[in-house]
Amino acid sequence: MNKARLVAERLGYPLVIRPSYVLGGRAMAIAHSANDFERYVQDTLTGLVPPDILHRYPNDKTGQINSVLSDNPLLFDGYLSDAIEIDVDCLCDGKDVFVCGIMEHIEEAGIHSGDSACSLPPQNLSPEIITELKRQTAELAFALKVGGLMNVQYALKDGVIYLLEVNPRASRTVPFVAKVIGQPIAKIASRIMAGESLASFELVEKTFKHIAVKEAVFPFNRFPGVDTVLGPEMKSTGEVIGLDTDFAMAFAKSQIGAGSKVPVSGVAFVSVRDADKENVVDSIRHLVGAGFEILATSGTQKYLVENGVPATKINKVLEGRPHIVDSMKNGGVQLVINTTDGAKSISDSRDIRRTALLAKIPYYTTVPGAMAAVDGIIAYQRGNLGVRSLQDYFAD
Repeated sequence: MNKARLVAERLGYPLVIRPSYVLGGRAMAIAHSANDFERYVQDTLTGLVPPDILHRYPNDKTGQINSVLSDNPLLFDGYLSDAIEIDVDCLCDGKDVFVCGIMEHIEEAGIHSGDSACSLPPQNLSPEIITELKRQTAELAFALKVGGLMNVQYALKDGVIYLLEVNPRASRTVPFVAKVIGQPIAKIASRIMAGESLASFELVEKTFKHIAVKEAVFPFNRFPGVDTVLGPEMKSTGEVIGLDTDFAMAFAKSQIGAGSKVPVSGVAFVSVRDADKENVVDSIRHLVGAGFEILATSGTQKYLVENGVPATKINKVLEGRPHIVDSMKNGGVQLVINTTDGAKSISDSRDIRRTALLAKIPYYTTVPGAMAAVDGIIAYQRGNLGVRSLQDYFAD
């Protein structure tokens, strides 16, 4: 365990930690400090100790952890704060590569890719970045001698592309991409694996008028007590697609499809960490312009008012009644925007997220998600929601 601590200190914080023997981001976490690392070791890792080791070291946490890590080391990665995550799916037969789709995640890197909403085509990537992503993807496919499908996950920060992981196989994004581009890419991949050439399918990159937003579906209401905050451990059990010719409306449709309400009026509660206040203020201003009233905790309320956005202060739960949870339970809140980090802050705001879930109040725990939600609310408020079949989008 001491070796793991030394490695963590050498890499520096924040960093991503995960056991080497799990899938789906299980027990994966972001440590922002040495205290976070110690908390991860004492709380999260001990929850993964097999029964035989628990029996061998019944009252010795250190012995339990060291026994597990002797054969199953921890993996550490540096963490990119405020980076854009990107998924790329491609087909390759060893001679040619066809990039099926480039998906820009709406939540920042650090949220498990299976839990993140994403847009296809990307909305905020420059043509130069898209060209470079295609080049790097092709180079990876050739180097790995891929025959069929490959998925690559990138992060983009300050104009620099970072490679997160490469999966020389089909990814969970394949059904989404296939529907959006109108090509049976899983079938094509299977035929390539059976010996057919990619060129024989005559695939051509097309520019479509429609925009697709993939949104994750979560089972939180079936598991009492589970926290709804998103992170590197995957929690979703499904996904839906919102399709439209406008990104904001596509996002609104994805929320409706995932079972969330899209409020068009009422009260929005906002409580965000200091690092997010500057980024969220314009979206809250747009909410006010759309007729929403704003409730906010003291620090957020002060910042909003100082920047010309009217907001009413409301108590946190720990500050005494009447507090925000009371207001939510009484039907006084129609939208929740709550970002946080650090174990104490996450714990303190847990009641807010849980109450939102039980009261079926739409809630957003990342700034990019909140910004997209505000745009979707305003688009939905205009009343331009239209329903079309998937095939209609390819008939234009």
